[in-house]
Amino acid sequence: MTHRIGAAAVAASLLLVPTAAHADVVHDWNTIMLTTISTQSPFAQARFGAITQLAVFEAVNACTREYEPYLGTVIAPAGASPEAAAIAAAHTVLKNYFPGSAQLLDAARAMSLGAIPDSQQKTDGIKVGEVAAAAMIVRRFNDGSVPLQTFLPASIDPGVWQPTPPLFGPGILLNWRNVTPFGIRSSDQFRLRPPPALTSQKYRKAYDEVKTVGEMHSTERPKDRADVAQYYAITPPTQVFNLAAQQVSIAQNRSLSENARAFALINMAISDALVSIFDTKYFYVFWRPVTAIRAGDTDGNPNTEGDVNWTPFITTPSFPGYASAHASGCGAARKVAELLFGAGGHTITLSNPALANVVLQYTTFHDITEDVDDARVYAGIHFRFDQDAGNRLGRQVGEYVVEHNLRPRRD
Repeated sequence: MTHRIGAAAVAASLLLVPTAAHADVVHDWNTIMLTTISTQSPFAQARFGAITQLAVFEAVNACTREYEPYLGTVIAPAGASPEAAAIAAAHTVLKNYFPGSAQLLDAARAMSLGAIPDSQQKTDGIKVGEVAAAAMIVRRFNDGSVPLQTFLPASIDPGVWQPTPPLFGPGILLNWRNVTPFGIRSSDQFRLRPPPALTSQKYRKAYDEVKTVGEMHSTERPKDRADVAQYYAITPPTQVFNLAAQQVSIAQNRSLSENARAFALINMAISDALVSIFDTKYFYVFWRPVTAIRAGDTDGNPNTEGDVNWTPFITTPSFPGYASAHASGCGAARKVAELLFGAGGHTITLSNPALANVVLQYTTFHDITEDVDDARVYAGIHFRFDQDAGNRLGRQVGEYVVEHNLRPRRD
């Protein structure tokens, strides 16, 4: 679940966050980051989130030295303020990538730093944060995120992804499979096994499910499943799990260093899972339900009845279906959050101002990913096996990221 802040609220949130109820400046600037990147695609949000939170982690950790560094090139003078370092790091990264928000970001920086008494420690912390941010920006230069590339299928064979309505445009983000990961070895490290055969029982079962509950005017879609379908259609993994982690870390009274590390690991995992899933998507180039159901009488499976007029509840994204990006990003964040905060016993409330009557309550991170999986099937844009596979890939990425990055320092 996630809270996506609309454009009209950006200015107010940037100025008010530093004075609102919060745990520390890491939380403040995590919220500012979410607001600043909210107009980007889910995939760009994940990348910018990881860059920002890794810069914050590297700055804070240079001051506290509690964990193994990410870059290892940032040295802090003794006594440098980790709070000032976190503020300067987040501000510098966000201002670099979003110069149009410079005035708002500068105002937020001034408010945040204004709460820290002037001292040499504060000055040193600011410098550390700026150096950490500059180092992360340089690290991510030419990382494959641009130029954007598109894809057109080479055949119209059953099972092959085809451009989807209403625009019938080319597949987008072909290059995302080549984006340099943050915490895993390569984008194909966790490549999934193939989707089920079109003639299999597993495929037929998933076909029948999405055809029944995912159609635009389905009477088999309960209101609560329609709610989550609409919610997750506008709420990407970066927004979902940063806000969930904020609430849980505040409840657990985590330290500044712990929070800096947690947000860095969560955002690294989300971004790497989305890069990984695009490797799988464009490796198998598997069709979406809207194409499959409209061509159901020609897929070689006598048990899949086609409907040439079938239309999904939510507009289908313009790239291959197998496996689900939303499932992989949320699955990765879920695994990291479970390892850091525990699987359950939490109080998480998520809402979106664009859906005023929808409020989602959770006590476990698993329940969030369960709703994400339902959301994409009831939206009519994914088969159930897309979700299961994406979730599995995400959890593998999340576990690897925690095991191999930002580990507690062994003196």
